[in-house]
Amino acid sequence: MDWLNYHHLLNFWLVAREGSVQAASEVLHVTPASVSIQVGKLEKALQVKLLKKQGRGVALTEMGQQIAEYAEDIFSTGQELMEIVRGRPVGRSLLLRVGVTAVMPKMLAFELLRPALELEEPVKLICVEGEMSDLVSSLAIHKLDVVLSDSPLDPLYKFQVHSTRLGESDVVIVGSSQLARKYRKNFPQSLNGAPFLMQTPQSVLRRRMDQWFTDKQITPVIKAEFLDSAMLKIAGRRGLGLFAIASVVEDEIKKAYGISRVGVVDGVTEQYFATSAVRKITHSGVLAIREHAHELGTS
Repeated sequence: MDWLNYHHLLNFWLVAREGSVQAASEVLHVTPASVSIQVGKLEKALQVKLLKKQGRGVALTEMGQQIAEYAEDIFSTGQELMEIVRGRPVGRSLLLRVGVTAVMPKMLAFELLRPALELEEPVKLICVEGEMSDLVSSLAIHKLDVVLSDSPLDPLYKFQVHSTRLGESDVVIVGSSQLARKYRKNFPQSLNGAPFLMQTPQSVLRRRMDQWFTDKQITPVIKAEFLDSAMLKIAGRRGLGLFAIASVVEDEIKKAYGISRVGVVDGVTEQYFATSAVRKITHSGVLAIREHAHELGTS
């Protein structure tokens, strides 16, 4: 079994953290040459290049970035261990790092996260948004604890992660009070020719709504498409068109944007998934999200 030399790793981690060999040497109170030698030994042992020249300094390679992230976890955990051994409280909140796909409705994402934020132990939430592929890559190297999305993980991904369905929600069509009054009568046939605000085609809800319109032989007028769900709701509040949302957040959206229901989209639901790395499934924040998803009525 090959063993990692943590002294070599520490030198490299400090170079990555401080941004240069010189700065790392000052932290360690050694010469820059000594730091370079230690990093070189780590590269030789791992048989990978960790640093590359950039101008007068150095930058991390792609592999160097990944190893630096692991090193951050290793030395942060070591510091917590020392604090416990010395009888001092760790004094740190539980870190919950969440990725949210760009097409995931943000109001719903927050509602799914809320149980984790209400745990007895203090939780520090770090939430980032991005494409599923980028978020899953971060999840695989344990840079994230969980990814929330509107679809399960594509089986083509070869990462050691798995998706869990949190639940599902009915879908309703809403709009400004004026538009709701106009199109509520004779719903859903009234939607033929109605102005609509839609999610972009990457959204599962958008694809399901397109199919629903086709099945009902309804042709709405698409006034705009939005990747950002908040922008869509702002446009809806201004009366630019009707739009579809999950019913579980309808009350919150009504309060925030002053919209009214037009009708229920029969046969269409929106599902929500949590994708996590195998070794992170015991994270109390992730478990809280999964165990309490039914509070939204989505299970």
